[in-house]
Amino acid sequence: MSPTLPFKIFIVEDNEWYGELLLHRLSQNPNHSVSRFTTAQACLEQLGEKPDFITLDYSLPDAKGEQVLRQIRERLQGTEVVVISGQEDVSTAVSMLQQGAYDYLVKDENTLDRLWNLVGKIAQQVSLRRENTQLRQQIGVRHGAGQAILGEHASMQAVQTLITKAARTTITVSVSGETGTGKELVAKAIHFQSSRACLPFVAVNMAAIPHELVESELFGHEKGSFTGAVARRVGRLEEATGGTLFLDEIADLDLSLQAKLLRVLQEREVTRVGGNQAIPFDVRLIVATHRDLLTEVQAGRFREDLYYRLLGLPIVLPPLRQRGTDVLLLAGVFVHDFCQLNNLPPRQLTDSAREQLKAHPFPGNVRELKAVVELATVLADGEFIHGEDLPLRPGKATFGPGSQLSLREQTTAIVQSCLDELDGDVLAVAARLNIGKSTIYRMLQQRELHIG
Repeated sequence: MSPTLPFKIFIVEDNEWYGELLLHRLSQNPNHSVSRFTTAQACLEQLGEKPDFITLDYSLPDAKGEQVLRQIRERLQGTEVVVISGQEDVSTAVSMLQQGAYDYLVKDENTLDRLWNLVGKIAQQVSLRRENTQLRQQIGVRHGAGQAILGEHASMQAVQTLITKAARTTITVSVSGETGTGKELVAKAIHFQSSRACLPFVAVNMAAIPHELVESELFGHEKGSFTGAVARRVGRLEEATGGTLFLDEIADLDLSLQAKLLRVLQEREVTRVGGNQAIPFDVRLIVATHRDLLTEVQAGRFREDLYYRLLGLPIVLPPLRQRGTDVLLLAGVFVHDFCQLNNLPPRQLTDSAREQLKAHPFPGNVRELKAVVELATVLADGEFIHGEDLPLRPGKATFGPGSQLSLREQTTAIVQSCLDELDGDVLAVAARLNIGKSTIYRMLQQRELHIG
């Protein structure tokens, strides 16, 4: 293991005395790296340092807590924020928690102790997350993440062979296949078997990013380049330098940005939005889509020159229904892993369960199979999983008051069904269901929904 990284804390507090009190208390742990800011602007300009934890004064001289929290949440997904306020206002507390605050503390004699306990809890979570990430990287380097691509069917053996060949070079790889067939898993397998395994693997789902933010996401932006750009942001191409960039659902990229991406790939250098400096990069590119890119080209929705630039080594993943007994192999692995992860006694599939799995078409492919057998493992009584334990629902889900699904599950299923029907077109789904496109993007980012 590498030496323990410091737990980085930002204190945002304009009251001089109280800010120093917080700084003194949280600095008592030698593993804490604590910085204090008296304005929202000063804090936001330093978010590129990626703090692990932020204490946020609700009333700052240049911004309200809601505004600052919103910007932090948009730019830092893994950073926890605790709001500290001098007023006990239930509606404000509820609002901040709904916007993603970890907790809301009122300044009183117990605040420091409560904050200290919260920091300890979050620091432990961060430490475990870092350790798990490091272990996964070590496993990937030592054993090759390609071993996670399971399958004895001839079609999957051919995929394994292509993965091995791709990993030997830096050729661009294009992965295609139905929803849930494991396209990102293939990308990771290539990365971790390659000479770039110890360097970044950066994945971007093009369908999960609002169209107006894609350019900034890929190429980065300079401070002040547009409203809300309060600090410089490094794009994903720069972030992945030396390693692998995986662009999932590449067919969802707007035509105007396709031209820009083509130029960037040809020149091997990127210019941030609002900047004029050409920044060289070195990435191994892997793209994926559940659509037929050649059909998209013929329909005028995808540039032909970019298509040939990205085609590289094509890898086509077969649907699970065409992989024979692989469904049973995968089901057994998923049951075993789920039992180990949840400290459950080992469970086995009965003959009736195995027959049902072989007969089911699995339109959601491996992703659906994993969800089905994990739920069956929970529902099963004793050491055997029977056919009646498998939640295999033929046809479409039934919605309404009589459904066994919760309201949230019904909502997600309806949006997912519409996404599938409209081929992943977020704007069309939003218009049909009369909901905000940001709601769909948020559900995609939180992996409640999927495209491809």
